[in-house]
Amino acid sequence: MKALIPTGDPAEPVVLADVPEPTPRPHEALVKVEAFSVNRGETFKLERPVPGERPGKDVAGLVVQPAADGSGPSGITRVVGHPMAGGWAEYVAVPTDALAVLPDGVPVLQGAALPLAGLTALRLLRAAGPVVGRRVLLTGASGGVGHYVTELAAAAGAQVTAVTRDAERGARLAGLGAAEIVHEVADASGPYDLVLESTGGRDLPLALARLARRGTLIWFGQASRTPATLDFFDFFRGPESAVLRHFHYLDADTRLDDDLAALVRLTDEGRLHPEIGRVADWADTAATLTDLRERRIRGKAVLTLS
Repeated sequence: MKALIPTGDPAEPVVLADVPEPTPRPHEALVKVEAFSVNRGETFKLERPVPGERPGKDVAGLVVQPAADGSGPSGITRVVGHPMAGGWAEYVAVPTDALAVLPDGVPVLQGAALPLAGLTALRLLRAAGPVVGRRVLLTGASGGVGHYVTELAAAAGAQVTAVTRDAERGARLAGLGAAEIVHEVADASGPYDLVLESTGGRDLPLALARLARRGTLIWFGQASRTPATLDFFDFFRGPESAVLRHFHYLDADTRLDDDLAALVRLTDEGRLHPEIGRVADWADTAATLTDLRERRIRGKAVLTLS
């Protein structure tokens, strides 16, 4: 089969190659990939690829070989999946506990845009607890996670302040329910009951300073790729006794398939709106990766296999 494999070359991070078709394990279904989406974090990993590892975590397509153990979808079924690797290919073996059926009302392109960003947003808000009536500061809101967090949190009754330097993106987030758009963390007034922080670097201490006493800051990313420096005594200037929590989307008490199914259901009901910034043929993946890394794409980049 054809698959995209890493090169380690920034100018052409992946190339199309012939590789063996995967042999599913008993708990895995073989999925014929119709579309996959790219996450910015995957572009970082491609800078130093692990030998033998192929990228691809967000896929949508057809189950063409059900799992041998009888779990998961049976027959030829439209699905969205979240394998840990190998999804940028014609076929991928996906554990059945990382698959959800895709109903006819959800296009395959939207399905492919859901998994990693949607799962992160859903589980991040669960980790935050009830948000109704709470003031929430969301940094790094321009990406897919920020899109989903804003829509889900606003629908749940939160008053969201979204931080994005992109005016067009800010208008989109306001349309999804954000109460306020600011272009820098320093422009946010606060205090906030909850801060969802994804940039690290200088933004994390600035966001922490806007947290209310005994509030919670959940640190779920470091898009700046710069470590943060915190001062213990700064907490006494406002966020006294605050909670600072690390978050990883795979460390959850719920199953991937259940949460994927929830995202699909919300999309099918018109309560969640995946935003696709670019649709391209998978032959254009290398160029799309470069544009994504350099932030020239707003919304999810989805590649179709043809």
